[in-house]
Amino acid sequence: MSTLVATAEEFATNLLTESTDPRFLYHNLRHTQRVVDSTKELIEGEKIGNEESKLLLVAAWFHDLGYTVSYENHEEHSCQLSRGFLTKHNCTPTFITNVCNLILATKKGYEPKNELEKIIRDADSSHFHVKNFMATTALLREEVSLIGKQSITTADWREENITLLRTKHRFYTDYAIQNWQAGKDKNVKRLIKARKKNNELIKKESLKAKYKGELPDRGIQTLYRVTLQNHLKLSDIADTKANILLSVNAIIISMALANLVPKLDNPSNDYLFYPTFLFIVFSVVSMVMSIIATKPNISTGQFTEEEVTTKKVNLLFFGNFHKMKLEQYNWAMNKLIKDKDYIYSSLTKDLYFLGVVLERKYRILRWTYTVFMIGMIISVIVFGIALKFYGPERVLELPVMQP
Repeated sequence: MSTLVATAEEFATNLLTESTDPRFLYHNLRHTQRVVDSTKELIEGEKIGNEESKLLLVAAWFHDLGYTVSYENHEEHSCQLSRGFLTKHNCTPTFITNVCNLILATKKGYEPKNELEKIIRDADSSHFHVKNFMATTALLREEVSLIGKQSITTADWREENITLLRTKHRFYTDYAIQNWQAGKDKNVKRLIKARKKNNELIKKESLKAKYKGELPDRGIQTLYRVTLQNHLKLSDIADTKANILLSVNAIIISMALANLVPKLDNPSNDYLFYPTFLFIVFSVVSMVMSIIATKPNISTGQFTEEEVTTKKVNLLFFGNFHKMKLEQYNWAMNKLIKDKDYIYSSLTKDLYFLGVVLERKYRILRWTYTVFMIGMIISVIVFGIALKFYGPERVLELPVMQP
């Protein structure tokens, strides 16, 4: 690589790194490096001489630097930047003019007039044959949208790409035609396949829209499903909390009965009576309240035909049908599934009564935890007072009556 090309690479890399608008997702350093690599490939494939190679590589490094100045007429700005750079490095006017001509040859719709212009144009469009073409062109669409030049849908952008690749673009050099055309054709097929898939999806969506009034909306289904799941999770959490309290209090009572109560037979341990009594009472109360919180309520388990007809019974809750015969329940469910409003009404009732049950559980659990906490605090305080003022040491300190 010549010194001039290396210096041009350093200049272009620094400028693109420091001054490129972050909205330029396509026209950035990565794009310029790809064009340079493609130019090198074409130079080797077309067997271009050293002087012409230098022209092409300098032009490739500078061809999109104008984007750092303006999105409009970026080729002219690129040309101005190259003139200033090449003049500073004592290049001949002919060399500078040729570089500018190559940069201007990358304009959209330009027809190349010589071999070097063919190479630079093929290099600039070399992404048409690569495997990641779909991702690359998506970046260009996003860039155009971010810059505010054009807001275009994915489908319309796909159509523009199909038209561009099939009718407007062609490779000019023999090397590109022989080595890149096949990849370009594959990308065209990918675009057409994506269009066909999109059309089928649109057709399905139109059918869904047609029957939307007859089918439950997916958003509504999701709302009910997620809310019911959340209610059930909260119910499980409440049951778990109640079970924890039951287990803890059962252990406390067992230890109290095994260790404290037998010691109360000894008169010297009378001071333990009231603390132990409070300790056990609060534990028992906590256990009873935990049981009440999780105690299930079973309803009548029956419904009438009138209740089904008037949509007053919730057939989704087992407590309303567990005593009914299968034939009666099957008839009622057939009525339910044929009526969308009845379905939503039943789900709403299910949610409501689950919420009522949850409120009761959590309210009782809140009081249960409060009783348990207060009981532990009071019991410990009473134990401390009894030990301090009525413990064994205080008994020994009492004066002994002399005969």
